Amino acid sequence: MMLSFFDQFMSPTQLGLPLILLALLLPWILLSTPTKQWMNNRMTFFQTWLMLNFTKQLFSPFNTYGQKWTFILTSLLMFLMTLNLMGLLPHTFTPTTQLSMNLALATPLWFSTVLLGMRNQPTASLGHLLPEGTPALLIPPLIMIETVSLIIRPLALGVRLTANLTAGHLLIQLISTATLLLSSMMPTVALLTMTILLLLTLLEVAVAMIQAYVFVLLLSLYLQENI
Repeated sequence: MMLSFFDQFMSPTQLGLPLILLALLLPWILLSTPTKQWMNNRMTFFQTWLMLNFTKQLFSPFNTYGQKWTFILTSLLMFLMTLNLMGLLPHTFTPTTQLSMNLALATPLWFSTVLLGMRNQPTASLGHLLPEGTPALLIPPLIMIETVSLIIRPLALGVRLTANLTAGHLLIQLISTATLLLSSMMPTVALLTMTILLLLTLLEVAVAMIQAYVFVLLLSLYLQENI
């Protein structure tokens, strides 16, 4: 019986228990912690360098109140990046290909930024719904359009992350299946498709890191509008 290409996005089970919790907890174990030594290993050095540059670039335009979100968004970046990269390993499951999980991450954080703006600067937050100098006849439809665009922000965050990772995994599986089928019939063409598969895998490593960064970057932009 041939399996569907979308079976790889189903949560694996063992003895009837879903293993998605293990997939969510394992990345935190793999993250190394800095030590008090003068020199750390390469993994710890790269992780520290990445977090320092990320926080410096992302939170430098923020005021003191906005910089309190540094720990939350930096942890979210490392969490998403580790999940995305682990999903490229064989016989693994990528939780970030599930739209429900991405929405569960995006919606509370987006809603927190909206509540923060409503509490600290309600006039400026409500002013985003109506551009300055709008004609009177366009005020009701513009308010409706801006409200809808505000509400669908978490949906856009979740769909963007899910669609990019799902498309990459499907392409890898399609090309790898074609490589296996062509290896016995046309070895030369199979070698070409294998080269394409290796290049696509490198591209997916970059996409896994970039999509985690874009997810957190957009959340930081939503936060910047409300502080």
